Amino acid sequence: MPKLLSCSFNIDTGCVELKFSDHSMISIYCTGVEDSIETTIYSRAEMDWLIYNDPLSYVQLVLDGTLEDYLKRVSGKHSVDLENNN
Repeated sequence: MPKLLSCSFNIDTGCVELKFSDHSMISIYCTGVEDSIETTIYSRAEMDWLIYNDPLSYVQLVLDGTLEDYLKRVSGKHSVDLENNN
């Protein structure tokens, strides 16, 4: 298995890119990921933080299929109860 050389967000393409020692690359289109799951402002903020600060964890969550569960767990249910605001 090739060694992972780098994992970073490419702002020009909007992708998190993984580069390997055998010159192969995996590119994850972040906007496509965001559009494929139900998000809130809080979960999008968490995704942005992961993309810029811990892109490898972001990639692991996406590839494992656990990103949406992770976002629900860390961002919680933030909503405004309009009926009780008199």
